[in-house]
Amino acid sequence: MIRQVLAGDIGGTNARLAIVTVSGPAEARIVHEARYPSSTAPGLAPLVLRYLAEAGARPDVACFGIACPVIDGDCEAPNLPWKVNVGALGREIGIPRTTIINDFQAVGHGLHSLSDAEVEALQQGVADEHGPVALIGAGTGLGQGYLLWDGTRYVVHPSEGGHADFSPTSALERDLLAFLAQEFGRVSSERILSGAGIAHIYRFLKSAGVAKEQAAVRDEMAGTDPAPVITRHGLAGTDPLSVRTLELFAAAYGSAAGNLALTVLATGGVYIAGGIAPKIIRQLASGAFMDAFRNKGRLSGVVGRIPVRVVLTDDVALYGAAAVAART
Repeated sequence: MIRQVLAGDIGGTNARLAIVTVSGPAEARIVHEARYPSSTAPGLAPLVLRYLAEAGARPDVACFGIACPVIDGDCEAPNLPWKVNVGALGREIGIPRTTIINDFQAVGHGLHSLSDAEVEALQQGVADEHGPVALIGAGTGLGQGYLLWDGTRYVVHPSEGGHADFSPTSALERDLLAFLAQEFGRVSSERILSGAGIAHIYRFLKSAGVAKEQAAVRDEMAGTDPAPVITRHGLAGTDPLSVRTLELFAAAYGSAAGNLALTVLATGGVYIAGGIAPKIIRQLASGAFMDAFRNKGRLSGVVGRIPVRVVLTDDVALYGAAAVAART
């Protein structure tokens, strides 16, 4: 049976909405989609109504993966200016059979849709059949989740581990923690492993005198999001301060991914999703990320055999939301 559903991937920066046809557990196709800036929208319902009018479609089921903890049908997103209640949302958009889930829950439900071309291995490892699978991804925030086998299928579980305390593993990271604590008090991993975190690391390294800021780079960042500028120069090697920023970011990212792998004993593999990883895949593959991932003392051998893969497509959350909607 082919079903047409409404799926959404709602992040702190962008909201992606799509009409998806689902014809089987691993067979889905996006037939129409649009992207809107979510941070300036008055709420999710107005975005959905605008999209449905533009798409000229009226599915009878919908699911939205949102970057927030979803508790009893309520979502208060830390990186969005509005709240979502699933009942009110369904009434406002005229689709009573509406579901909301955490965005990395949506990623987990979409893993089955990934082709070989849509993932890149950082560590081949040896996956245990039906072993736990971990998800982590930096973007506007730091998403996490995990999948556990229940005897017949994988069950996807959300997590807010990105808001756990940042755990430094080097003298430089301890200094970074102290630097950000002066500004924020408590410092979560998301303060560092996110788009804003790239800018925080850059400011810290500049303040610490690790490298001198170039006037041309500073001018490029004026009045815009600094993270893409820093990333571009870091990858190109055209600015020492940006290069050091990406190195420290990659090391902290790898350490956090390794911590999650140990937390859920992810013998089935670790997937690195989110908007940043595909953009810096060369940086992640160059050493600092995997060195930090494996640097787990007496359990280094355990994480050393866990497959680690980067998700290269941002469609995975849409397909995951569509899969959930199709079962509603």
